[in-house]
Amino acid sequence: MADMRLALLLNAVSPAIGGVLVRGEKGTAKSTAVRALAALLPPVRRVAGCRFGCDPAEPDPACPDGPHPGDVAAETRPARLVELPVGAAEDRVVGALDLEKAIGEGVRAFEPGLLAAAHRGVLYVDEVNLLHDHLVDLLLDAAAMGRSHVEREGVSVSHAARFLLVGTMNPEEGELRPQLLDRFGLTVEVGASRDPEIRVEVVRRRLAADADPVGFAARWADADAEIADQVAAARRRLPGVRLPDAALRQIAEVCAAFDVDGMRADIVTARTALAHAAWHGRDRVTIDDVRVAARLALPHRRRRDPFDTPGLDEKRLDEALQRAQDAHPDDPDDAGPDDRGPDDRGPDDSDPDGGPQGGGPAGGGGPNGGGPHAGGPQGGDRSGDGVDQGEPGSAEHPTARDGAGTDGPDGWPQRQPGDRGDDDGWPQHQQADRGDGGRDSRPRGGGHSATGADDPTRGGESQPVAVPRGGLKARVLTAPGLGDGVPGRRSRARTGRGRTTGARVPAGRVGALHLPATIRAAAPHQAARGRLTGPLRLRRDDLREAVREGREGNLVLFVVDASGSMGARQRMATVKDAVLALLTDAYQRRDKVAVIAFRRAGARTLLPATSSVLAASTRLAELPTGGRTPLAEGLLAAVDLLRVERLRDPKRRPLVLIVTDGRATAGTRPLDRAAAAAAVLAATGAPCVVVDCETGPVRLHLATRLATQLNAPRTPLEALTHPHPRDLALPVAA
Repeated sequence: MADMRLALLLNAVSPAIGGVLVRGEKGTAKSTAVRALAALLPPVRRVAGCRFGCDPAEPDPACPDGPHPGDVAAETRPARLVELPVGAAEDRVVGALDLEKAIGEGVRAFEPGLLAAAHRGVLYVDEVNLLHDHLVDLLLDAAAMGRSHVEREGVSVSHAARFLLVGTMNPEEGELRPQLLDRFGLTVEVGASRDPEIRVEVVRRRLAADADPVGFAARWADADAEIADQVAAARRRLPGVRLPDAALRQIAEVCAAFDVDGMRADIVTARTALAHAAWHGRDRVTIDDVRVAARLALPHRRRRDPFDTPGLDEKRLDEALQRAQDAHPDDPDDAGPDDRGPDDRGPDDSDPDGGPQGGGPAGGGGPNGGGPHAGGPQGGDRSGDGVDQGEPGSAEHPTARDGAGTDGPDGWPQRQPGDRGDDDGWPQHQQADRGDGGRDSRPRGGGHSATGADDPTRGGESQPVAVPRGGLKARVLTAPGLGDGVPGRRSRARTGRGRTTGARVPAGRVGALHLPATIRAAAPHQAARGRLTGPLRLRRDDLREAVREGREGNLVLFVVDASGSMGARQRMATVKDAVLALLTDAYQRRDKVAVIAFRRAGARTLLPATSSVLAASTRLAELPTGGRTPLAEGLLAAVDLLRVERLRDPKRRPLVLIVTDGRATAGTRPLDRAAAAAAVLAATGAPCVVVDCETGPVRLHLATRLATQLNAPRTPLEALTHPHPRDLALPVAA
């Protein structure tokens, strides 16, 4: 957890860095660490009674509670940690206007939101990847500009909103878009230690905290106070830290070497290097500061598409820094590792007595480093002693075959020596079995690989995934009718954003005001309300809310035929490319995806519904082929998955893509059983598309018959990824 601690502390020293995104598996204390950060921040002085936390030394001239006089009373309060729930509405985040007073009386009545509450503190978003995109955009814009703007129905409110933004996420549940990733200053990957001694110590401390929370906190109070003092000292030191031209050239060389987009990476890396130097008590930035800053600021900015995973090749980083030094060997400002003093150890230096923070005066004692509190009351803190933290993909495991190997009696690959798997021989996906769309940390392969040791642009820490061939783009498939699901970019739906199509009486708090309808509702009553001149006299029951139509995200369920009739290598490669193009389209349109495959004796849910397109691609990369075609089992597995997902997420409409040639050869009377299963799937009302994979000069047109049974359109596989002037819209289900 050393990188996470360091990234949080550097942002505490310099909030201008732009926040931290913490990525990692569940159960790794991401939230615990973030919630502990607020206690380490210096207390905040604010104007007494100001709801927006104005600094009495520099009050915001545009503060809605202002203007504040020069001799205003001040008060001191601890820095706040404000948590933003995933399901928060936009009004709760940015604040809400009293529209009745604003329109009827001309009074700017504003109720502050979470952005105002987090001003000069920490704004924490758990599971930020599950937050709606427009809310993430609001957060990142406010974090970048330091202000929040609310513009509604001609009424404008602006207030200061400078906060330390911290987001945590589990990549198994879906990724952020690259554009949003880039707006976070730093990103770190965390994982649970695989060292039994460290795990024992974690459990020991947790049990001690549960048994006596007050006493446990008191035992660590001195260590917390020491780190808080170091943060305050580093903040005071930061304005005097010098960034020499040699360090600027190193930053530019590194960012250019890793081919990052734009200039934000250079700026964030420079700010992080300055904060790191201040944290370690230096008055100028050295090459070690640049190296640490690049390691935290660049990995997530190298992501180009959903099949890329963040990573940074440390060898290439060292080579880029060395090139910058070699280009200007006589630069008097150049400072290499040998120029450091005894107290200038960076976070990567080993310290036999402490963690990765070093043991110098500014290096961090207590649980973060090697000071007098390194051992702590419960024993030694080994979190930074260089023990392998179990990075996913770091261990060597047998690699699954793509359609090769020995099949078990039911048609799924038999477990090979050293493989973990379940009883039917299919490689075990532990997270998937729990229904959370998780990914196995073991590297498996097959198909094309987006990562690997032969790719110098990535650290080789990720498992192989299938990636589509260049140039393939899926046609747009949409669900029929008008939905009411979560905002996205696929099918038509009633949403809070989009074009206005009508007005309605609000059920609760007014969302988007429909001004003409409100005026029309209030106009007939003005004489009865005694209005002769002046503002319009409104009552609560006059307000009308805009009805808007936008786009929603869907559950895209892939039902893939992996039987022998589909098993020709070239043919199956074409199927995978088409499905991967559809997965890319699902990622861009903010859908959830699920994957079912059927072959030989039955069907298997390779991936329960998840927002992680990367996890779906990984499952597809290892998809074996061969054997008979249990079409009925595949369709019934889709029915079961849809039933479960309707209970979990009733507003998200499904879209079922059945990728098959229509053959059914497994079991008794396979075609009759397939027809009966198709009737069951059609009765659910879920819109389907049959992707016809039949090839060759002799065709049986069985996929066409399946499409008729499902009351679904049929599209040839080759047409699915070809450019088309129109979207393919599904017919309205009966």
